[in-house]
Amino acid sequence: MSRPEPDMFDELCPSSFLPVRMGHKWAPLVMRLLEATPLRFGELRVALHRTSPKELTRALRTLERDGFVSRTAASRVVTYELTPLGRSLLGPLKVVYEWTAEHWDELLDARDPVQA
Repeated sequence: MSRPEPDMFDELCPSSFLPVRMGHKWAPLVMRLLEATPLRFGELRVALHRTSPKELTRALRTLERDGFVSRTAASRVVTYELTPLGRSLLGPLKVVYEWTAEHWDELLDARDPVQA
């Protein structure tokens, strides 16, 4: 096995530019919610009741910055919806969801009970 090159992850490497960062757990969930219809912030909050408004705002801003979600403000109503680019990522996300469901018990067993 060869050693990795020191510059294998330069700033233009696709691995360093993952559109939905795995470290931001709410972004893929927001995308799943927006799959069916545009939603307001409050509607997203109801579905994602385990997150704080600050974290949800961060997820929405990240998704908007990366071109996956658009924000529309009409009067006092702000809605979020998936862009065509965001919709194109739903297929790969579904593969990850299916893999997670298939390996759910193994993932739970592998977790350190202190961290869970």
